[in-house]
Amino acid sequence: MNTGNTLAAKQKIQRVVDQLDRLLREIALNIHAHPELGYQEHKAVQWLTAPLREAGFSVETGIAGLETAFMATWEGAPGGPTIGLLAEYDALPGLGHACGHNLIGTAAVGAALALKEAYPDLPGKVKVIGCPAEEGGGGKIYMCEQGVFDDLDAAMMCHPKNSTMVLRGGLARVSATFKFYGKESHASSAPEKGISALDALVNSFVAINSLRQFFTDNVRIHGIVTKGGDAPNIVPAYCEAKFLIRCATRKELEGVKQKVYAAARNAAAAVGARCEIEEGLIYAERNNNVALAQLFRNNLELMGIEVQDPPKQGGLGSSDIGNVGQVTATIHPYIKIGEAANHTPEFAEEARSEGGMVGLNQAAKALAMTTYDLCTNAEALQAVRQEFANWKKQNSAK
Repeated sequence: MNTGNTLAAKQKIQRVVDQLDRLLREIALNIHAHPELGYQEHKAVQWLTAPLREAGFSVETGIAGLETAFMATWEGAPGGPTIGLLAEYDALPGLGHACGHNLIGTAAVGAALALKEAYPDLPGKVKVIGCPAEEGGGGKIYMCEQGVFDDLDAAMMCHPKNSTMVLRGGLARVSATFKFYGKESHASSAPEKGISALDALVNSFVAINSLRQFFTDNVRIHGIVTKGGDAPNIVPAYCEAKFLIRCATRKELEGVKQKVYAAARNAAAAVGARCEIEEGLIYAERNNNVALAQLFRNNLELMGIEVQDPPKQGGLGSSDIGNVGQVTATIHPYIKIGEAANHTPEFAEEARSEGGMVGLNQAAKALAMTTYDLCTNAEALQAVRQEFANWKKQNSAK
């Protein structure tokens, strides 16, 4: 592979992204100004797909039975790999784009547009895959079940954050709704005839908290009360809480969640109430492809961007990108846009700031250049695919 030619090619990609900068800013700021929750992202889908259609991408919406999921495809010269650039665009309840998904989706679109403009005969197929409802809705999980990612040689996205990293992990996670059933009665004149669903709920929180010292350090359990009764003078007959349970792997998650579920059920039974548990989607742990992450890192450093190592302990969340990583070679790198932590009002401000716009530009360039590497460097592609094949073999044997 001619290194000089490769450098010139990547410089061209960067110039084209810069030419698209005004358009990309407009899209990202429009999405930010009109935050939409998971599976309701109709405006975002329209803004993201419009320039792809105009550029000649084949666009299909409503894929995998999800109204706000989409696939935009462009094929250059035949015979190359199929690369997925994953777009997210849902907002958080109450906080809007405090996770910067307005930047994630726009960066994927920008990378794809730049590649097609710069190298229309690029050997390979590029798919911008619109993935709704990452924030708890698990859109990628349903899409995995429908085989959306099965034909990809690699999948990438880039997430804004307060540091730039390429190999940060992610925890397996399950959501669960705890439903407590008691018996109504007048809380003052006839309390003895009631069974308090609220006491069952409160006792469950205490019981779950008492388990924490017996879990490993990577276990995270957090819940909120979503219904605590109707009136203080009525013994609550129904109360509800929502929990997230996280562990390093799905295998470990199975054991932890059973202990948590037992604690809730037994705490309810202790006051004569009943607890039903409605389990939600399971987000898989993140499987970062190291060879692919190294390509992405090289391209960040080519732009003069410093890449940090991930924290050795803690600092991890969960994402349905983990499920995609079970299907194909996948990375979920981060680009620094400011100093604030995700899921805060401050980060929502940064997601529309000049720092956010610069991070968007950098993410689009790195995604495009890494896609270029995979489509033009057979040795690099083989390393990525071989690593995933080895991981698949090791994990299928467990």
